[in-house]
Amino acid sequence: MPSQKALIRRPSPRLAEGLVTHIEREKVDVDLAVEQWEAYAEALRTHDWETVEVDPADDCPDSVFVEDTVVVFRNVALISRPGAESRRGETAGVEEAVARLGCSVNWIWEPGTLEGGDVLKVGDTVYVGRGGRTNAAGVQQLRAALEPLGARVVAVPVSKVLHLKSAVTALPDGTVIGHEPLVDTPSLFPRFLPVPEESGAHVVLLGDGKLLMAASAPKTAELLARLGHEPVLVDISEFEKLEGCVTCLSVRLRGLYA
Repeated sequence: MPSQKALIRRPSPRLAEGLVTHIEREKVDVDLAVEQWEAYAEALRTHDWETVEVDPADDCPDSVFVEDTVVVFRNVALISRPGAESRRGETAGVEEAVARLGCSVNWIWEPGTLEGGDVLKVGDTVYVGRGGRTNAAGVQQLRAALEPLGARVVAVPVSKVLHLKSAVTALPDGTVIGHEPLVDTPSLFPRFLPVPEESGAHVVLLGDGKLLMAASAPKTAELLARLGHEPVLVDISEFEKLEGCVTCLSVRLRGLYA
């Protein structure tokens, strides 16, 4: 039976200093953020995910967004090289965690930059956003690492949001969902469903048709429920102030065989 593990990382006390690129800075309530993070982790556990805590990186304000530090495909963990230099200290703890879980570890090397939030896996297709945080060399290295494992790597432009997964994610049947004004080229996806809210574009597949989603997207939750999915809503308002979404707060490891 493949395990379902989710890597998570406790918010840094310096969370409020996190980077913002495409939105206006707002005041972040760190205590509330910690409560929201705990509720997020609890939602994963409630739906049969074992949470694995990466050692905190208190000096790195953005370290709670653990998804950006690694891309996992089958048993290979590709440690990222964040495009934001202030985030490069986040990868060491994640590297230790995935190695402990038995992943084979590879790295993105200079001059490549790649952040995990730019990588969307839909079956064996791996979409990679080429935008502010992931460069062409990073895309090439991702391709070189994953294509031998059977992945088809498709690069897509990202200019309106921070990461590819800030714009689009995918439903269990492989349909890609996104808030159209923020998606550079929806036509690149074989099946694309527009959703009415920006934060509605972000879902984490919990299994059994359940979708972990932000509470800030009630209209999208209603739309997806009408299509037969079961939204599980969590409030992540403090992370949304830092361009975070439900996908960024964990790394889901579905296919690891111990």
